[in-house]
Amino acid sequence: MLSVQVQAQDKYFTREGHVHFYSKAVLEDIEANNYQVTSVVVPETGDMAFSMLMKGFEFKNALMQEHFNEKYVHSDKHPKAKFEGSWGGAVDMSTDGEYRVDVKGTMSLHGVEQEVTATGTFSVTDGVLSGTSTFNLTLADYDIKIPSAVKDNIAETVEITVKTSYNKMN
Repeated sequence: MLSVQVQAQDKYFTREGHVHFYSKAVLEDIEANNYQVTSVVVPETGDMAFSMLMKGFEFKNALMQEHFNEKYVHSDKHPKAKFEGSWGGAVDMSTDGEYRVDVKGTMSLHGVEQEVTATGTFSVTDGVLSGTSTFNLTLADYDIKIPSAVKDNIAETVEITVKTSYNKMN
C-alpha cells in the first residue's frame, strides 16, 4: 500500500503592516501613512493577500485627509483596498537571508481591479519574516480623477511603499 504524507503549509500573518503613500507634484508633496494593513503570506507557495481600510491613511494636514477620503478615493463607497497575488516561488523560512521576489496579482482600489506587478524583498531572520516593496500606481488606472484646478498639487502617479513584519499563524 502506498502512503503519502501531506504537510500543511505554514501561513504568516500581520495586522500591523505599513503602507506609505507619496505624491510629488509641482506645487507640493503629499504623503500619508496607514498602519492598519492586514496581510497573509504562504512562503512555501508565494501566495499573498493584503487588505487595508482607506480611512486608515493619516496625513499631516487634516484637510488633505478629508479631501483624500471624500473627493478622491471616496472611502465611504470604497472603504478597502485589496491585493491578491503571488511571487511564483518559495522563501525558505529555515535559512536566514534576503529573497528578491517579483510579485504579480490583482489590486482592487476605488472599485476598480487592475493587474499589478512589483518587485519586493522578503527577509528571514531567525525564523521571522518581513517584507518590503516600493512601486508606482497611476491614479487614472483606478478611476481616481484629479480636478484641473488642483492638477499641480497632486501627482498623476504616486509612489507606494509597503513594509510588513509577519508572525506565524498557529
